[in-house]
Amino acid sequence: MTALRITAVLSLLVACVAAPAAEPDWPPAWQPETTQAPDLGMPAFERPSAQHCRRLPTTREVPGGGGNGEPYSWRDKRSAADAAGVAEASAARDAAKAMRAEAPPAAVAPAPVAQAEMIRRPDRPRETVTAGMVDDNADFGEYLAYRRRNAGLAVRDRDVSERYLLEVTDAAGRPVHDAEVALQRAGDATPIAWARTDTAGRVWLHPRAFAGSSDRQLGIAVRKGGLQSRAVLVRGDRAALQVKLAATPLAQRPRLDLVFLIDATGSMGDEIAKLKTSMRAMAQQIAQLPGQPDICWGLVAYRDRGDAYLTRTHDFTDDLPAFQQVLARVQADGGGDMPEALNEALHEVVHGLSWRADAARMVVLVADAPPHLDYGGPQYDRDMQAALAKGIKLFAVGASGLDPVGEYVFRQLAQYTAGRFVFLTYRDASDPASGPGTQTPHDVRNYSVRTLDQLVVKLVGDEMARLARS
Repeated sequence: MTALRITAVLSLLVACVAAPAAEPDWPPAWQPETTQAPDLGMPAFERPSAQHCRRLPTTREVPGGGGNGEPYSWRDKRSAADAAGVAEASAARDAAKAMRAEAPPAAVAPAPVAQAEMIRRPDRPRETVTAGMVDDNADFGEYLAYRRRNAGLAVRDRDVSERYLLEVTDAAGRPVHDAEVALQRAGDATPIAWARTDTAGRVWLHPRAFAGSSDRQLGIAVRKGGLQSRAVLVRGDRAALQVKLAATPLAQRPRLDLVFLIDATGSMGDEIAKLKTSMRAMAQQIAQLPGQPDICWGLVAYRDRGDAYLTRTHDFTDDLPAFQQVLARVQADGGGDMPEALNEALHEVVHGLSWRADAARMVVLVADAPPHLDYGGPQYDRDMQAALAKGIKLFAVGASGLDPVGEYVFRQLAQYTAGRFVFLTYRDASDPASGPGTQTPHDVRNYSVRTLDQLVVKLVGDEMARLARS
């Protein structure tokens, strides 16, 4: 054997010994239509797939059992959910598919003249509603301190103390909005978590929020528009990862799917009129945002078991005047105990509405009470996970009277989905009747105050501005 050949063989042997071990295979196992996940794992969900909302508001209602002498039963009224809680979404998914059918929807009844006139007259006097806001992801250390201060509250907690920022960009370095993200274990094709990137091409991942999260390495699979990419998350190595997709996103008119989720129980009666006025102002200002976004409007009102209805859902429409008429007809009634049917209402929002593909998806929750945690059926912690999987950001607005449990739940929903916790403020924090001001009873630090409509419009505008740039 010549010296040259010996040298070549030795070089090859050295290379084989020195080469790093091949990375584990992370197949992007994308969820089929009827995937079933184990309990405490990723809830079943459908990807946003609606193409438009060109229709009048359509309404469906889940009765609360009030007036017939029988207690309300989610299992009896909605679906025969199995022990894992996965099939609880089937009725809502079927309803959402029906909404996407080609048949023309039922028309909504016209609003009374007085309400329609109130909507058309922007100069009508209205009481100012002031609010503050905290971004618990931007000040994450303070949020973890808040959680420690409030440990022991009766909530459905998820461990978010460990988090990683994933950024998805195209070949030119621009953010990729609405890319599907799967978080996987080695050798397991079933993802333990799903997510979608926001308008900045970003998503927060929380491995400890899921059962069996002790794996040192997790696989990340990303896809959009038929293109896929992969990465490996080495836990504790670094706080942020970046994944590139080769394609350049196609330019299109920015899309926004916006839902108002409203507690319509009697305890909201003293504020619901002025909140509705603020929400009408929000809708008008959002419709005039730069770039003329293509907006779909949705509304879900909820009460509680034993009331006239549990949830009343108005699926997406692009008809703003018709949507404002629906909003104007929301009235506060029922309730009685402190918690309300927020679990069921959030489930309806996440699974029962016709969310569009490639849209910014936002929910503005306005309520003054936590969910019932003693009911069977949907639970908010599973549906906040499903919301992240569908790319839905939750902006939770705490009205007067929201107790510490409600604040904790609202901040969970907002932080996990990269939304914000918003809270009404008053001249005297202990007296909501004292009028607008800068004070709040909530456990928050370093917040600024605006009118509620200005604050929410700014949050929506910021999201849409990032989408326009991408």
